[in-house]
Formats: sequence, structure tokens, C-alpha cells
Amino acid sequence: MSDPNGDDRRTSDESGADVGTGTNDGPTNRREEAAADIDSGTGVGDGERSGGRDPRDESVQVANEERRRKTSVISLLVAVLGAWVALSVLVFQTDPAPLWNDVLVGLVVLVAAGYNYYRVSNDVPLSTGIASLIAVLGVWLIVSAALLEMAGGLFWSTLATGLLIAGLAGYNAYEAREARTVATETGPGV
Repeated sequence: MSDPNGDDRRTSDESGADVGTGTNDGPTNRREEAAADIDSGTGVGDGERSGGRDPRDESVQVANEERRRKTSVISLLVAVLGAWVALSVLVFQTDPAPLWNDVLVGLVVLVAAGYNYYRVSNDVPLSTGIASLIAVLGVWLIVSAALLEMAGGLFWSTLATGLLIAGLAGYNAYEAREARTVATETGPGV
């Protein structure tokens, strides 16, 4: 009789006796037996490992630590840029619409990037959604500089800061997605 999910754990003939084993000691898992016989051709993950460690574990940990350090610095830099956008209206003369746009967008960028920095500094993975939101707000700053007819120094400040925010936050979103992909992949022998 077969399992409704198609996962037969025991190889048996129709009489119920085990085929090939000669005994009925319990279920055999054909997948585990097959996985033990696979040779990847690379020598990594084949057969018994000493201590159950993958020799790549150390290099992966070093790469993850470097990625974490880099994303935390970028998140902090983006938070500082958000603070500059919010405070730049005090430096440059402006109309009410650009003033409130820069203050509100700058504060949202400051809080969101600060949240991502807090997450990374506490060994919690970077939020891909928050980093993506910040990148979109950076693009909005670029568009709003022309759309709201900003003039002079405020125009160039908003444009340049929007470019930096969009680029850095986009990179953080990419790194967060890559880190999550690496963390959820199953390696050889897993």
C-alpha cells in the first residue's frame, strides 16, 4: 500500500515482506540512503565530515559579518542624510510646499534608516521592505525637487541628497535580499 503523499518509506512487495533487506526492522528512508551515496565531484560535503562542519562555514561567517558591518554604516549614513533633508529648510529660503515636503520626507527617512541601523546593530537582519521604502523616498526627493519648483541651493541640495539616499538605500535593499536568500538556502549535505 502506498502513502497518499507518495512518500513510501518502506520498500515492500505485495505480500508485505521487505524487499532487499531480509528483515523487518522498521521503515527505511530511501532518500537518506540515496543522499549518502551521491558524489558531487567537488569533494565538499561528500561522505562523513569531520565534526560535522562544512569547511566553508568560517568564510561564510566572515562574509556575513562584513556585510552586516557595511549595511550598518550605510544605514547610519542614510539616517544622517534624512536629518539633513529635514533641516536643510532652515538653511535655505523656501516656500511652504517644498518646506513641508523636505521636512516630512527627511523625518521619515531618518526614522526608517535609524530603525534599520538599530536592527543591524542588534544582530537582527536588515528589513528589505524598509530599505526599499527609503529608496523610493530618495527617488521622490529627486522628482519633487523639479515638481515643486525648488530654486537655488535647496533644489541642488534636495536633488543630490535624493540621489545619495536612493542609491545607498537601494544597495541596502539588495544586500538585505541577498542575505535573506543566503540564509534560507540549503547547502550540500543539509
